[in-house]
Amino acid sequence: MQTTLQNPSLSRSDVERIVRDIILAGHDGVPSQTIREHSNTAPKLVVSISARHCHLTDQHVEKLFGLGHTLTPGKDLYQDGFYAAEETVMIIGPKRRMLPTVRVLGPTRPASQVELAFTDGISLGIDLPVRASGKISGTPGCVLVGPAGAIELTEGVIRAERHVHMCKADANHFGVSNGDRMSLVINGPCGTVFRDLLVRADATSKLEVHIDTDEGNSADLDHATSVELIKQE
Repeated sequence: MQTTLQNPSLSRSDVERIVRDIILAGHDGVPSQTIREHSNTAPKLVVSISARHCHLTDQHVEKLFGLGHTLTPGKDLYQDGFYAAEETVMIIGPKRRMLPTVRVLGPTRPASQVELAFTDGISLGIDLPVRASGKISGTPGCVLVGPAGAIELTEGVIRAERHVHMCKADANHFGVSNGDRMSLVINGPCGTVFRDLLVRADATSKLEVHIDTDEGNSADLDHATSVELIKQE
C-alpha cells in the first residue's frame, strides 16, 4: 500500500529553505588544514590544502550579515593573525548553480575575493583564471548570499595560484626572493612535482605551501611520505 503525504501549504520557497538547511547540516565548511610536515631538516615545511573560501571587505560583511556585524573568529589558521570565521556564504554562479556553504576567512580585506578549486568552477559554470591572491582585475564575478542580504561581485573569483609563504630567513635558506618560483616535490603512493610555486616572502610568515583541494587530492597528500621545496633555476 502506498501512502501519499500532501501539504498544500508548503510553498516552493519553503522547499528550497528545507533543502538548504539539510545541505548546510552536512557541511561545516571549515577550510581544510590538511598538513604534511617535513621536519627532518630545518626549516620545517608545512604543506596545507586550502579549501574553497572567500575574503570580504568590511562593507560586504555588513551587507551579507547585518549592519554593524563583524567577523567572528572560529578556527586559527597556520599563519598568525588569520582565521576561519564562523560565517559562511552561498555562492551562486551562472545558470543559478550554487555552492551552499563557503567559509569566510578573516581578517577582512580591501577587496572581496573568492578562491575555488578547478572542479568548483566546473560545478558553478565559471571558467576560473589562475591568479595570485589580490590580482583580480578582469576576473569573473558571482553572487554572494548571506543571512542578511546578497551582493553581486563583478570580479574576484579565481583559482589561487599555488604558492609558498616564508619569512626572510627562510628565503635566505633556499636562496630565493619574493616573487621567485619554486617546485614542491611530494613523495608517496601518488608522488608528483608541482612546479612554479610563487614565493611570497615577508618579515613574519611561517614556511607554508598552499595548494588547492584538486592538487592535494591528485597527489594523495594525506599519505605522502615526504615533501621538499626546490628552487627553480
